[in-house]
Amino acid sequence: MTASRTRMSPDARRRQLIDLGIAMAGERPLETITIEAVAEAAGVSKGLIFHYFESKADFHLQVVREQAQGMIDRTAPREDVTDVLEVLRSSVSAYVDYVSHKGNAFIGVIRGAASADPDIRAVADRTRAVMSERILERIPAMGIERSASTELAVAGWMAFVEETLVRWLADPVTTREELIDILVGALPLLSQLVGDTVTGTP
Repeated sequence: MTASRTRMSPDARRRQLIDLGIAMAGERPLETITIEAVAEAAGVSKGLIFHYFESKADFHLQVVREQAQGMIDRTAPREDVTDVLEVLRSSVSAYVDYVSHKGNAFIGVIRGAASADPDIRAVADRTRAVMSERILERIPAMGIERSASTELAVAGWMAFVEETLVRWLADPVTTREELIDILVGALPLLSQLVGDTVTGTP
């Protein structure tokens, strides 16, 4: 159904178009969202959309950026919790809840690393970097020294979390709480294993 056209300020119109893109990306893969579909939903001409975005690729990029920022904001560590494992559990819980509500959007962001568009790949890489750095800043509180090896372990854990969530979305064979236990429990075990390997601890 085509929306009736209303007059908006440039900022409001651009915001409306991005919000429509985000809503559509929550229902279907980003690459299937056409400018024609967005224009119809907004009740505007296709030409007007190109007044705000250089191309379909640019529109998709802005949508992915917004999705990524939303995911980063949603999973920000709680400042009122001091125990590092509680902070981790809180962030992972928020991550799982985000994925539960915005599955396609989540997949669109994390799969951006495989995109042919270098700008979208950069968004995916930046999102992982932000979330990894949050963990690396806190692992000394677990008694784990930050090093090149633990950075590698955290990167591996991030990939494990992403793949596990994608599979869980398709086939939720565990409960939410069981999934969170798996994801939270894996990080200190993996990081400690890497630390022991580097130091030669049996």
